[in-house]
Amino acid sequence: MNDKLQQLKIKAVESIEKVKTLLELEKIENGLFGRKGGKLNEILKAIKDLGAEEKANIGRLANDVKKEITEKLDEVRKALNKKELNENLEKDFIDVTVPGKQFSKGSLNPISIIQYELEDVFRSMGFMVLDGPELESDFYNFEGLNIPEHHPARDMQDTFYIKQKGGEGQEGKDGKNKQVLRTHTSPVQVRAMLKYGAPMKAIVPGRAFRNEAVDASHDHTFNQLEGLMIDKDISITNLISVMNTLLKKIFKKDVKTRLRPGFFPFVEPGFELDINCLICGGKGCSVCKQTGWLELLPCGMVHPNVLKAGGINPDEYSGFAFGLGLTRLAMMRYGIDDIRHLCSGDLRFLKQFS
Repeated sequence: MNDKLQQLKIKAVESIEKVKTLLELEKIENGLFGRKGGKLNEILKAIKDLGAEEKANIGRLANDVKKEITEKLDEVRKALNKKELNENLEKDFIDVTVPGKQFSKGSLNPISIIQYELEDVFRSMGFMVLDGPELESDFYNFEGLNIPEHHPARDMQDTFYIKQKGGEGQEGKDGKNKQVLRTHTSPVQVRAMLKYGAPMKAIVPGRAFRNEAVDASHDHTFNQLEGLMIDKDISITNLISVMNTLLKKIFKKDVKTRLRPGFFPFVEPGFELDINCLICGGKGCSVCKQTGWLELLPCGMVHPNVLKAGGINPDEYSGFAFGLGLTRLAMMRYGIDDIRHLCSGDLRFLKQFS
């Protein structure tokens, strides 16, 4: 019994000293002291067959062996824990003096910046922000807005007509159900009136499309913001007040403007609101076509025929409408001298506005 305990101690210490991981150490510990199959416990089971004196001696020896093995286990366990900690520290080490990774940040298009600001301005005045389809029907884009069939806005040179199934072209099947890429955001006027009725205040930001020759101040794709206010006793005074508030808020200063007569089939009377060119200060440049003024905002009182198309009685209600060129407004705000930059996809240009 004595020899077995001594041999167990020697082999256990040798095994413990060779251990390289905590898992291996745990297996050895369980093999020695485990309740089931533990080597030391197996030896001690035979003590019951010994005499009283020998039982006491073997008991003391067994305790000494267990103590030595336990101390060795603790010694190796501490060493392994320290080693593992150091390894983890090495893996997790962060050198705070090393420059960090630079992550590129996206930026909004200047048109989007202007649009979001305008939405906030109009919401503060009680306007709804609406949306509408870019692929529009002939009725909403032209007919419902009092634009007759012979009007030049319907000309194929200015409008993108969508070819219908079966190859009918711009007329569509039997000359009906024509579809176009909307030439302005005004079609939502009639849609909004049919849905919400009167009184109503709404703006409609979005893209419009025209088959135009591209130059510094014209593009085939551009952004507008349509505005509509309908109620009883609405007059031109209301229109001018809203426009002045709008321009002052967006440019953060008073802007020189002029209002001149203009013809638009969906308003009567109609006006052109021009602003003094902020690129050249009114001296004349390619953007304002050397006039010193930039046409910014066609507007006027909603035509009775448009109110009727929207299901509103023109004898009871009146209103004003306007179409603000977001693209040109962005050019004025940021001093952009060529409209083609805005949709070019050139990140060098866009990053200026981040």
